[in-house]
Amino acid sequence: MLKMADSKKLESFAKYSSLMKPLVSKFIAGNNIEEAIVPCEKLTEDGIQIALDFLGENTKSEEESENAVKSYINVLDNINSTKYPDRMNIAIKLTQCGLDLGDELAEKLYRKVLKHAKKSDTFVRIDMEGSAYTQRTINILEKVLKEYPNTGTVLQSYLYRTPDDAVKLTKLGSRIRIVKGAYLEPKEVAYSEKKDVDKSYIEISKYLMKNGNYPAIATHDESILYELLQFAKLEGIPKSAFELQMLYGIRKDLQYKYLHEGYNVRAYVPYGDSWYPYFTRRLAERPANLLFIMNNMFR
Repeated sequence: MLKMADSKKLESFAKYSSLMKPLVSKFIAGNNIEEAIVPCEKLTEDGIQIALDFLGENTKSEEESENAVKSYINVLDNINSTKYPDRMNIAIKLTQCGLDLGDELAEKLYRKVLKHAKKSDTFVRIDMEGSAYTQRTINILEKVLKEYPNTGTVLQSYLYRTPDDAVKLTKLGSRIRIVKGAYLEPKEVAYSEKKDVDKSYIEISKYLMKNGNYPAIATHDESILYELLQFAKLEGIPKSAFELQMLYGIRKDLQYKYLHEGYNVRAYVPYGDSWYPYFTRRLAERPANLLFIMNNMFR
């Protein structure tokens, strides 16, 4: 974990370095949906599916939250104007919908997005944020899922609670994306060792692949992917029963490899002018991310 002083130096480097914006542009599709939709259309033509993520979180006022929802609805409208709208969905954050201002507001605005998305049968996934929001996110999802089956959420394998959450949400019929987790969490709630996070990820993924509702396996770890895909073959789980997800700009070669092998592959595509806090936070939370990103600059 970076010390506060190191984190501030990293932020200064990110903010003022002339190299940072070109680097970030490889992983952020644009400052607005009009820019972001261009590479997305190319990917969908190739057969890669898309999850669009409008960057930003932790709105401070109801007006700001309402504006974020207007942006989500604009994304949905832009998706519907593309050649392959059925190959795109969106990811949203409840803190963008005002969760810090109260669960009632967040649920109301979340429902507004779902209602609009349901008209075109577009899927809306809630991104899971820090562990302080996990239970509140699941509570809100439970309330809306019956009326809006076009939604689901994300679970993080480094949290101790996740196996139980996976079983609960699977029984409810929710679609789940499984990730390792990127937020800095206390040892009381999350594994800190990579081997433990990976072991949990594999176990939960296998459960979801056998029992889940079209789970999304989100990782760039080739050894984990190999084990999970071998598991699917041995269990007779069809390729159509799940999808593989990877970040836009990361391991494009791997995305096309699995696409050509007949798997459903989806790129998670962030966009928006809030790339600076998004990018610097990811580096500050896990310094190893910097090496990972630099290695992928030339893939």
